[in-house]
Amino acid sequence: MKNLSDELLIETYYKAVELNLNYDFIELIRVEIAKRSLSDKIKISS
Repeated sequence: MKNLSDELLIETYYKAVELNLNYDFIELIRVEIAKRSLSDKIKISS
């Protein structure tokens, strides 16, 4: 995850949600987004 740019990380999050990938994988992406203080750039849906 650390090798992804901020933009690519956000794109990855949206694509993972769109494809309904494993919850744990999506959660890993969310954690990395939070670490980078990018949470305001995404809409997190439950």
